[in-house]
Amino acid sequence: MRTKREGALFWIVIDRPKVLNALDPAAHAAMSEALDAYAADASLRVAAITGEGARAFCVGSDLKARAERSADQHPPTGFAGLTHRFDLNKPVIAAVNGLAIGGGVEIVAACDLAFAAEHAEFSLPEPKVGLAALGGGGLQRLARSLPLKQAMELVLTGRRIGAEEAKRIGLVNDVVPLAELQDRVRQAATLIAEGAPLAIEASKEVMLKSLGAGDIETALRARYPAAERMLASEDAIEGQRAFLEKRKPVWKGR
Repeated sequence: MRTKREGALFWIVIDRPKVLNALDPAAHAAMSEALDAYAADASLRVAAITGEGARAFCVGSDLKARAERSADQHPPTGFAGLTHRFDLNKPVIAAVNGLAIGGGVEIVAACDLAFAAEHAEFSLPEPKVGLAALGGGGLQRLARSLPLKQAMELVLTGRRIGAEEAKRIGLVNDVVPLAELQDRVRQAATLIAEGAPLAIEASKEVMLKSLGAGDIETALRARYPAAERMLASEDAIEGQRAFLEKRKPVWKGR
């Protein structure tokens, strides 16, 4: 695994192309550490996860490494250090550069946005080997983020779908040629970074927590700490002042 900073954008690259970017315990731990660093650095506004090479984004667990143990060894933050990280209000984008199989789909589902190369393919084949997509919360997230019957077909049949179908059902936001994939991520990251940091964090917190509220009244009455910080921030004043003065705001993240 390697990382790269591009201004406010933080790239996390799964660098195991010989095994189609499958994750072993060391890779899980490295990704968790990278996401810890992203969460702690206020100058980083957006993280993007991608795979090395053009063949695969991530094909899930490294089965050879898994066979040497009784079960996968994930950090407390979950598969790829992401799927059980429920306190990260900063955006994470999946840049799907090839195959996303099993846990690779779970990474995509756990990201806030996803962009795919035209040749990317997606599959959850766990039932065909006697398992289910439980380790990374794939079943729970797909049931919430996709139309239920679309999610059911993907999960129960284990069939492989292409990038355009993934876009049609809502698994990814957009499909572009591989050569344009990173620029598509940069485009989205630039737009996100134009917003106030606390406003972006508050928006993500409210949207995700609302999913578990049950009904709209409960969601509206719930307490959202990130939103409270935003409303009491200097940036909330700066944004309105900049609008009235017809200039770009200068965000401080406080």
